[in-house]
Amino acid sequence: MNPLPDDPASLPAECDLLVIGSGAGGLSAAVTAAWFGLDVVVVEKEPVLGGTTAWSGGWMWVPRNPLARAAGMAEDLAPVRAYLRHILGAQYDAARIEALLTHGPAMVQFHLEHTALRFIDGHQVPDFRGDAPGARTGGRSVCAAPFDARVLGADLKRLRAPLDILSFLGMGIGGGADLRHFLRVTRAFDSFSYVTRRLLRHFRDVLLHGRGTVLMGGNALAGALLKSALERGVKLFTGLAASELIRDQGRVTGAVLRSADGQTRSVRARRGVVLATGGFPHDVQRKKALFAHAPSGHEHWSAAPPTNTGDGLRLAEAVGARIDVGAHAGAWAPVSLVPRRDGSVGHFPHLVDRGKPGLIAVNARGQRFVNEAGSYHDFMNALFAGTPAGEAPVAWLVVDHRFQRRYGLGHSKPWPLPLGGHLRSGYLQRGHSFEELAQRCGIDPAGLARTVAHYNPAAREGRDPAFGRGSTAYNRMQGDAEHAGTNPCVAPIEDGPYYAVKVVPGSLGTFAGLAADAHARVLDARGAPIPGLYACGNDMASVMGGHYPSGGITLGPAMTFGYVLAHHVAGHALVTPPAPVDAGDTGPDSMARFTARAA
Repeated sequence: MNPLPDDPASLPAECDLLVIGSGAGGLSAAVTAAWFGLDVVVVEKEPVLGGTTAWSGGWMWVPRNPLARAAGMAEDLAPVRAYLRHILGAQYDAARIEALLTHGPAMVQFHLEHTALRFIDGHQVPDFRGDAPGARTGGRSVCAAPFDARVLGADLKRLRAPLDILSFLGMGIGGGADLRHFLRVTRAFDSFSYVTRRLLRHFRDVLLHGRGTVLMGGNALAGALLKSALERGVKLFTGLAASELIRDQGRVTGAVLRSADGQTRSVRARRGVVLATGGFPHDVQRKKALFAHAPSGHEHWSAAPPTNTGDGLRLAEAVGARIDVGAHAGAWAPVSLVPRRDGSVGHFPHLVDRGKPGLIAVNARGQRFVNEAGSYHDFMNALFAGTPAGEAPVAWLVVDHRFQRRYGLGHSKPWPLPLGGHLRSGYLQRGHSFEELAQRCGIDPAGLARTVAHYNPAAREGRDPAFGRGSTAYNRMQGDAEHAGTNPCVAPIEDGPYYAVKVVPGSLGTFAGLAADAHARVLDARGAPIPGLYACGNDMASVMGGHYPSGGITLGPAMTFGYVLAHHVAGHALVTPPAPVDAGDTGPDSMARFTARAA
């Protein structure tokens, strides 16, 4: 049994590999290195493990992955390269892209064979930019399969719980079929039965274990990696922040760690140190320097844990590392600010509601500015581009009563859950006319009325001539397949009263980070590797160069480069298996099977 996280006295003075941070990238590196027989220590700043990963959707972009190949969805590398070259342009880093495309499938295969992690296929999950050369309508993604956390035993308390603002009664909700059942719970018996089983299991778990144990998405990914790390003998410690890297003759050989009470201890790492601290989404000074929309560093809200304050970047810069910014410094997403009863504010990322039929996004002038069903990153770039200098980039998502009761809007849930609390807090605005709604929101009333009058006639026919909503596979996936109209993303807004939620600039993480090579070695200002220092996850500069070509382009590279660097640290050559082995209980129906068994 590993030492408990409240036992820093058992922190070893030496190890082979020291991993700073416990998200997917750090744990992927730790598990792989431990499988090679290395003595691995993971230290985490927070009192719980899992990093931003535990709050994520758990999707990984891994083209040519074993699940796709097993399903007959094989493809050459050429179209994948073409797609990335088109999207990334001058930011295309051929060496790292080749490492990702070559070793990503092997990473998935490694976990299928040697760890507790299992996957759900993404056969129906399209790339974001379906109009680009080489885009694919599915088969390039995998997601962590649901994970029964009861196998963690007492170590369950060491895992970060799902993000409260995205969970329901503390129960994490996965994407795809899981979310679909919750949205259909009042309209279909199969969904009612499914949700009832989920709720009964969750309430039982809370009584027996203090929290839910049916883990979904990123929480399942973090839980499975934690289980795998424990099985491989990885030593995991929480409440320890790295304050300094130790060097010996130019090589990074360890780190100084500081506990919450100010005590410091040093750990020497014979093979290397991995920085995986989650980027800088809450580093005010770096945001001020790199986010044009945040001139003071405070005009930005991130869904990442608040302790992700850029520790890894500062540690590496102190030993000569270079920062690469790329096209965009952050993984932009629109967020709404949710007042909590204790006076704090939660940040709700709008990832799926924007594509549903019967919603439009407008600016302060009441004008649409984007295809709302496109990616969250593209949504924010359109908002930034369309906001006049000197104005804050804000927008409102506008819907009618039918939409809100069917799908919900942001943190306000669909029927039968009440709206009163959200209306009283001001999170959700309501008006019996578009003019009244606009006045409540501070939108130009005449502008909003004109926009809706222009939008509705075509929307009744399932068309969006202004922005082509519903024109790509990704758009349509974000819509409602059961919508009665001809376009799953488009419907008129005409069933009052009307509702709006304000969205502001936010992110799911940061793209700017430490320059690194194809082995995930951190590079100095001359482009040379800093001996003994590696980075992965959001501490590494995005392999996508600040672009967002598909969902999962954070976790896919994080997992892959954690796997890659572990090979380099251990001195093992990377080998891609010629064919996949049995993927186990995977596929689009595995979530339902898992829940049925677990209940």
